Amino acid sequence: MTTHTHTADPALSSRTAQVLRALALDEELKWRIPGDPVLGPLARKVARRYVAGETLPDALERAQRILAAGHRVNVEYMGESCRDPQRAVEETDTFLAAARLLPPGCSISLDLSHIGLAVDAELALANASRIARATAATGREMMISAEGSDRTDATLALHRTLCERFDHVGITVQARLHRTADDLPELLTRPGRIRLVKGAFLEPESIAHRREAPALTAAYLKYAEQLADSGHLCSFATHDWDLIDRIDRYVGGGNRDRAPWEFETLLGLGPDRLDAMAERGHPTREYVVFGTQWWLYVCNRLAEDPQRLLQALLDAAA
Repeated sequence: MTTHTHTADPALSSRTAQVLRALALDEELKWRIPGDPVLGPLARKVARRYVAGETLPDALERAQRILAAGHRVNVEYMGESCRDPQRAVEETDTFLAAARLLPPGCSISLDLSHIGLAVDAELALANASRIARATAATGREMMISAEGSDRTDATLALHRTLCERFDHVGITVQARLHRTADDLPELLTRPGRIRLVKGAFLEPESIAHRREAPALTAAYLKYAEQLADSGHLCSFATHDWDLIDRIDRYVGGGNRDRAPWEFETLLGLGPDRLDAMAERGHPTREYVVFGTQWWLYVCNRLAEDPQRLLQALLDAAA
């Protein structure tokens, strides 16, 4: 009897990822999908794999479980591209509550466009400064998340201003973006952790490496080595086993518990990787998101690996 093994078509996977990334840019869908009486419940089943819940208590409960497992936690309240100035101020209050209530070992992440950058840079700076003061007072790191390349200049400029006032505000850089080769040296002169990610946003090849391109792997490894050599606080945020193993070999052994680096994975995607790195003595951290605006985030997670669509179908049908 002849058996047939089916493998993923790279071209089909690439097109699927492009469609998902395009959906992740549709701001109207972030309200319509969760609110749809038919699609909303199904989408929530899919989102549960990647999202801690819709409220801060949900995130607190998940954070405590992760801390008990021996990993640090990075908590983000989702809501990018907020275009209402009053809402941006009100959303900032949730980050302030998180700074008060999260246990030690938890940092706070945020999209600057969630707290005003999509409206006005000064509004974003005022709200970000409030969060920076609150996180400083509770002894936790504040991490600025990556957004699309059209917001990178504004994000890095606001981060520079914050770094003139605070020394605990970190920044996320995307290995996919060609500009990172020029951005990273300056960021290494600033305080605060540098979080290195591949980058999940829909970008033209003139601006960014393709997600499946070998050049992206090479770029990520190059930047990871720069960060390790610098001694700067940093996070290697990836689920790529090959990259994780190569970075592990590069940084070597000795005093890993006091290392300036950490290995970070997203909730629902890399607990086996975190456990493996913790067993090798590395600091580890899991990235936990919560909130009602989870649809765009989930689209980006599915786009990173279109085979996750099969899991999404199983989750929706469960």
